[in-house]
Amino acid sequence: MFLRLAAVGLTLLALRLSVSAWGSSAALSLPSAGDPRAAGLPAAVLLPDDTRAQEQAIRFFEDRLRSDPEDARAYASLAGYHLQRLRDTNNTQYLTRALGAAQSSLAVVPDVRNIAGLTVLAQAELSAHEFIAARDRAQRLIELDPSKGASYGILGDALLELGDYEPATEAFRQMAARGRSTGTEARLARYASLRGETEVARRHLFSALALTLNLPSPPREPVAWSRWQLGELAFGAGDYATAERHYRDALTTFPGYLQAVASLGRVRAAQGDLPGAIKQYEDAIQRFPDPAYVAALGDLYTLTGRHRDAANQYELVEQIGRLTAATTATAATTEASGSSGLNDRQLALFYADHDLKPEEAYALAAREYEVRRDIYGADALAWTALKAGKLAEAQAAIEQALRLGTKDARLFYHAGMIARAAGDQPAARTHLERALALNPQFDPLQAAIARRALAP
Repeated sequence: MFLRLAAVGLTLLALRLSVSAWGSSAALSLPSAGDPRAAGLPAAVLLPDDTRAQEQAIRFFEDRLRSDPEDARAYASLAGYHLQRLRDTNNTQYLTRALGAAQSSLAVVPDVRNIAGLTVLAQAELSAHEFIAARDRAQRLIELDPSKGASYGILGDALLELGDYEPATEAFRQMAARGRSTGTEARLARYASLRGETEVARRHLFSALALTLNLPSPPREPVAWSRWQLGELAFGAGDYATAERHYRDALTTFPGYLQAVASLGRVRAAQGDLPGAIKQYEDAIQRFPDPAYVAALGDLYTLTGRHRDAANQYELVEQIGRLTAATTATAATTEASGSSGLNDRQLALFYADHDLKPEEAYALAAREYEVRRDIYGADALAWTALKAGKLAEAQAAIEQALRLGTKDARLFYHAGMIARAAGDQPAARTHLERALALNPQFDPLQAAIARRALAP
């Protein structure tokens, strides 16, 4: 498993699942405090950089383990700090180290007496896309101590990624029943967004932000993350001005916060400022070459006539994909481990969006969907199946992608193009118009294709 994670330059969009922006059905209780903006939520402020403290803690525990390699608690603490550095930097070397330290903790002391080691291993497996393993660890945590709400949160996260939405709902309900926390609110926000309940998701995110800011020493990454996620909700609804404000708030809290740097580029593109968008994405990629950001930069180069630069970016996306494939060659099979290559879905969608390698794109999406049957996996399967000429499979998969009522312009766009290919012009028009009404500039290239498809 470690070989799969050792490649420098691979990123984790799955960090969103550290409780990204999707969450809660109407059956779940909402925070009674309402929107914390009305309660005087403080404006964005620069929070102290805790990098030095994290690195000092890592060195402390590494030194401790050199003198006492049987200290299971030190291994678990070290793994936790590596995961924090992963969240701060997106550098997957920290994920490799976190997995190794967590496994070493459990090798020294078994899980029945090592809740900390088991917890951090489950968290690392989530970030590594080892969703079945993470689910099973969470179930074991609950078996050992059913009083801890965090274990239900890990279980719910893994179940969401596997597409098991009803059990995930129950897991989050159990977590909420064990106490209100930042993690609870963030997870409820995530599920509300998946259900198309954007305002509910926004309320939960503001509650998560307020709870974090009320801590004696608020850590900057969770605050920046909450503000960024609020921006993602606003962008998804086509409210670019509000999205920009939230992204800037995130960058005020945490200068250089990678997700906000890139998302600000996406807003710039939606507002028609292509030079500004290019600058943001170039800045993001200089910090870390996330394949989604690399592909987006290539698209912007294409739109501005910089075709050679665009080709270089597209080649880099494929290089990252090949590196992932090479490092996964000796890993456990997907069926056995429940794993999903860190960039498989991104690469499949990149190929489909750019009409490249349709059979390879379909194979990547289909392989992942065998285990990870969430709505975005269904969407990737539908889009790649369409480009590979498998129309009936595309139609069946897009129905699964739309089943929760998620309000996502890209889902509606894919549904519209699939209906158009099937000759169902009324359905095609309905879906495409809905995509553009929700978010007129959801993607610099694909939104233009949607508009052309609607032209008389």
